[in-house]
Amino acid sequence: MKLLLLLLQSVWLIASTLHLSASSNPARLNPLIATDSASSSIAGFLFNSLVKYDETGQKIIGDLAESYRFVTPTLIEFKLRRGVKWHDGKPFTASDVVFTYDLIKSPKTITPYTSDFRVIKKVTAIDDYTLHISYEKPYFKALEIWMMGIVPRHILHRENDIMGSKFNTAPIGTGPYVLKKLEFSKQIVLEANPHYFEHRPKIDKIVFHVISDPMTRFLMLKSGQIDVDGLEPMQYERQLDKSFHDRFATAELPSHSYTYLGFNLRLKKFKDPRVREALSLAIDRDALIDVLFLGHGNVCTGPFLPGSKGFNEHIKSPKRNLMKAKALLKSAGYSAAHPLEFEIATSNSNAIRPYAAEIIQRQLLDVGVRVTLRVMEWQAFLNTVVSPRKFDSVLLGWSLSLSPDPYALWHSQSDVPGGFNLVGYHSVSTDKLIERMENSTDSERIASLQRQIFARIVGDNPYLFLVIPNEINVYSRRISGIKPTINGIWEDYIDWEKK
Repeated sequence: MKLLLLLLQSVWLIASTLHLSASSNPARLNPLIATDSASSSIAGFLFNSLVKYDETGQKIIGDLAESYRFVTPTLIEFKLRRGVKWHDGKPFTASDVVFTYDLIKSPKTITPYTSDFRVIKKVTAIDDYTLHISYEKPYFKALEIWMMGIVPRHILHRENDIMGSKFNTAPIGTGPYVLKKLEFSKQIVLEANPHYFEHRPKIDKIVFHVISDPMTRFLMLKSGQIDVDGLEPMQYERQLDKSFHDRFATAELPSHSYTYLGFNLRLKKFKDPRVREALSLAIDRDALIDVLFLGHGNVCTGPFLPGSKGFNEHIKSPKRNLMKAKALLKSAGYSAAHPLEFEIATSNSNAIRPYAAEIIQRQLLDVGVRVTLRVMEWQAFLNTVVSPRKFDSVLLGWSLSLSPDPYALWHSQSDVPGGFNLVGYHSVSTDKLIERMENSTDSERIASLQRQIFARIVGDNPYLFLVIPNEINVYSRRISGIKPTINGIWEDYIDWEKK
């Protein structure tokens, strides 16, 4: 009888564990400085923000905030949830939000999110559960910026080096899951928070398997060792059999992301707009869709995603024109005897990008451009290429919110250490459009200015906008409660169950 009980208990534990994969080790599990995908993904289970989008993606609702109201166009009052506790049992209060804001603004904190909070005048705790946030002027993202994770004052207020703090690998949050184990290059284990303010998650444990090799991740998924994952189109179309589909369901959704080739505009060769235009005309984006995505994606025409208010439908993607591309390169001083040469750097954490780089390399050779490739592990790529801006060009992608802030990527003042203006794009006219947009609260005016920003950026070619891939999500049919929405498949994941 005792043996039977032990066996039943073992089966129950396995059934309540969700197995996921991570392509790289998380750099820092602090939501204020978690900029890589692994860190951001895991931190999302550990921390909460003041507000979040509802399942339609159109309305902002409370998270740690029970409610909010605009007292004036420049003053928001938040009423915070009572009874919320940090993972160590300490109560969450308004002082934690004030501290989080102060930490984001601290010169010791290197984070690209600082720019989001630049128009805040003051954050004031009226009492433990009432918060006033005043802005210097009306701001179109006054609420959205508070979708940032909140960190605990009682843990970090004496920390002198937030970038090197042990908190970054041993975080304490308010989220539905608690970090229990962090083994680099092995496993990250999260356990359900029994005191979570909504309710205890129905799945007891989440295990992230850190697997840098895409093929190994794929084989683990096929064998059932991974429960939820995204698939590349080639895998989905050509490498699965009926038995897989019998065990896994599919949810394919347009991604809130795009892939781009970004030029280091600090370099002389890329300062010439003729060179950037020539490279754009030499790339066949439709071929990238056909070869890399097998139809599971669309050509990207600019910095805001289709379906958003800022999308400019009048801007079309350039069609390949080798003759014009060669003429532009010739006028810029390049020839067969003196070809344009540069390197494309990318990471192998995304299985598609190394292949995309090879295709682009071959396409550019058709106009006499010689490209070398450098493919690196993500962390090394981040630390030695992206952060110090030591690249000719980078093949990367951005994930965007439903209301993206162009300031972070495109304003001249975002070209700073830790900032997201990686390529060093500086445009006085674009800066002015961004500033006018951000100072408005009129939704139609905001949308009009965003469409103008869209057109301006595309015309300048600081990036070559390439592809908007679809997300092909597969998940074990043993999991119930998954409801795909515009936000993806992770809506209400605390209500998921696994048989």
